[in-house]
Amino acid sequence: MASELWQRLEARAVEIHVAAHLRHRLEAGEHLRVKLGLDPTAPDLHLGHLVVLDQLREFQDAGHTVVAIVGDFTALIGDPSGRSDTRPVLTPEQVKANSQTYFEQIFKILDRSRTEIHGNSEWLSPLGSDGILRLLGGQTLQAVLQREDFAERMRQGSPIGAHEILYPFTQGYDSVAVRADLEIGGSDQLFNLLFGREIQRAYGQPAQDVAVFPLLEGTDGERKMSKSLGNWIGLLEPPDQIYGKTMSIPDNLIPKYLTLISGLAGTELARALSLPPREAKAHLARTLVARLWDEAAAAEAERRFDDRFRRRQIAAEDLAEHRPQNPSDLVGTLVELGWYPTRSMARRVIEQGGTSLDGSPIGLTTELRDGAVLRAGRRNYVRIRVG
Repeated sequence: MASELWQRLEARAVEIHVAAHLRHRLEAGEHLRVKLGLDPTAPDLHLGHLVVLDQLREFQDAGHTVVAIVGDFTALIGDPSGRSDTRPVLTPEQVKANSQTYFEQIFKILDRSRTEIHGNSEWLSPLGSDGILRLLGGQTLQAVLQREDFAERMRQGSPIGAHEILYPFTQGYDSVAVRADLEIGGSDQLFNLLFGREIQRAYGQPAQDVAVFPLLEGTDGERKMSKSLGNWIGLLEPPDQIYGKTMSIPDNLIPKYLTLISGLAGTELARALSLPPREAKAHLARTLVARLWDEAAAAEAERRFDDRFRRRQIAAEDLAEHRPQNPSDLVGTLVELGWYPTRSMARRVIEQGGTSLDGSPIGLTTELRDGAVLRAGRRNYVRIRVG
C-alpha cells in the first residue's frame, strides 16, 4: 500500500522535496500529518482543487491524517503568489463569508472523520507583537524577496506592500502549529511551502516534506482555472453547469483533465484516454458530475445536454427566465446573468458573433424582447421577460 501510494504521488507531482526522505517514511509505515492550506479569497472551490484533494484522499485511505487549514487570518494579508500587483486586502466579514462553504466542498472528496480542520486565526491571532517579531526573526528579508513574483515586481518598479512580506512567514507558521510532516499544494505555492520548512527549523521542528502538483487550466484552455477569470467550474455548481462547462473545454485539455481530476485510474483511465475527443469529453463530463453529485444526476445532465446541443433542441420547461434591468443593454444583461464576469468579456463574445436571439445572430445594439430565447456561447440559454 505504501509503495503504491508513493508511485502515484511521484507520477502526479511536479516536484517533491525531499523525495528520498518522504519515500523512506512512507515505506517505513510512519503515520504522517499531511497539510493543505486554503485561503478563502473567494467563496467557491473549483475543479482545479480536485488535483490536491484527490491526493489527500489517497493519503487518508492509506491511514494518514489530513490537516486542512482555511487561512482566515492569512487571507487578510493576501497571498502574493503569482501576482503582478498587490492583492486587495479583504475585510474580516468577506473572509468569514468566503470560508463558510469551504468545508462542505472539501468533504465532497475527503473523509470527514479522518480530517482535522482549523482556521489559522486559532494560533496567529494570539501571537501578539512579541510572537510576530520572533516569527519574522526566523528568516531574512533577502530570502523573502528572492521569490519570483516579488523579484519581478521589483524589476518592473511595481509596488510591493509591506504587509505582503508577512504572508510566507504566517503561512509557514501554520506548519509549526500543526506539526506538519508533509505539505501539498499547487506548483505556484512551491516558494511558500519550502519557506515553511525554514520556519519549522527556526522553531526547532523537523522540516516538512513538500509536494506540488500541476495547475489546471480553465475552460479557456490558457490560464489557470480561476473564478475571477471566468474560466472556472465550481465544485458546488448544478450538474447541468458542470457538464456543460466541461464540454466547452478545448480538446487538447481532455487528457490532462482525465488524468488529474476524473478519479479514473488503471484500465478505466486508459480506455477513456483512447476515446475520440468528443466521446472522451462526454465521458469526462459524466464522470465529474457523478463524482460531485451522483450517477442519476450525471445521466440526466447528459440527456439534457444532448437535447439542447447535440440535437439542437431546447425544452421550454427547461429554460430559466430572466428579466433584464435594461433590455437595451445586452452587455449588461450577460454580466448580470453571471455568464461573464466583466462587461469587456461579454462585449467580446457579442462582437465575435457568440450570441443569438431566437436563433438569429445579434449585436451590441440589439433590444431584448419579451419571450425570446437569448443564447451566449454554447451552453448559456435563458428566456427573456420584459415588462
